[in-house]
Amino acid sequence: MKKIICGKEYDTDSSEIVKKITFGEIGDPNGYEETLYVTADGKYFLYTNGGETSKYPKEDIKRASKAAAEKWLSEN
Repeated sequence: MKKIICGKEYDTDSSEIVKKITFGEIGDPNGYEETLYVTADGKYFLYTNGGETSKYPKEDIKRASKAAAEKWLSEN
């Protein structure tokens, strides 16, 4: 997935996965995944996707500061 945020492209295909968390089983309408990525130039972003009744019913990308990425890692 690619998304432009504030003029910067965030692309799951060209970025490195830092950590991936999966909640629930495949096909679970409440299940979802969160994947933290880092771009080649050191920008962090969180890719989210889930079932239709989960907290992430649609695929999305949200940028994250280094501090927010470190916090997410410490909590997961």
